[in-house]
Amino acid sequence: MTIERHSGGREPKRLGDGVTDHVLAILKRGGADLSQLGAAMPDEADPIGLWEDVSVPQAHARALAWRNSVLAADHDDYLKFRFTDLDTYQGPALLKGWLKTLVEAKRTGARPDTMNLLVAGNIGSGKTTGLFALGNEASERGLLVRVIQHSTYLAWRRPDGGPDGLSRYQIRKRYVEDPDLLILDELCGEMDGVQTDFVRRETKDLVGSRIAAGRPTAYSTNLRRDDIKAVLGERLLSRIEDRAYLMKVVGRDRRTPRQALDW
Repeated sequence: MTIERHSGGREPKRLGDGVTDHVLAILKRGGADLSQLGAAMPDEADPIGLWEDVSVPQAHARALAWRNSVLAADHDDYLKFRFTDLDTYQGPALLKGWLKTLVEAKRTGARPDTMNLLVAGNIGSGKTTGLFALGNEASERGLLVRVIQHSTYLAWRRPDGGPDGLSRYQIRKRYVEDPDLLILDELCGEMDGVQTDFVRRETKDLVGSRIAAGRPTAYSTNLRRDDIKAVLGERLLSRIEDRAYLMKVVGRDRRTPRQALDW
């Protein structure tokens, strides 16, 4: 018995034929190579500014990875910020210049001259806004960027601590091995004076592995140097500081109400 595969008088339909733009958009955001699936290639006017070795579907997959990490950090309201939204004291010129060196290093396969960025400032000063603007801009340039709080990473690296059943290995790969740029928010936050083998071992692995692989990391903190040293130790802190930019964000507390609350 022979099964008729298709009518000889009709050509098989291409994926793009009869498929809504909404479905195609979902596939593209998910990183599907539409050209391999028979759909029309994206418009050349695609807004993502890429170097020649990054395909548009790959760039969209990386952008989705950034967005998902922001959502996991419960900071989706920061997805709107760009360098143009920052005040001068938030260092938009420095952030833009550093990003330019990271993109060029990625394009040429070189190691960035400055591996780390330390953004220090008081609570509510706007340092996190600046780093999320950096992440948004870097993602749009085709870099694979992820963000996670230091304390969250440590919690997820404990046995059975990962979300959605992710293993310790999967957490490490997602946040240490894969990102072209990692934003580690609130370095040593909520662990002032904590000195444990686990904290130092895991942080040393994160910092050392990314430096060895030539993958830059941006850190934010509202602690002073001595407070961070009390947690990580002088040797590990010096590795973070080596070949790093230090950007101090000095501004008013944006979270303080303009008018004092009477309660």
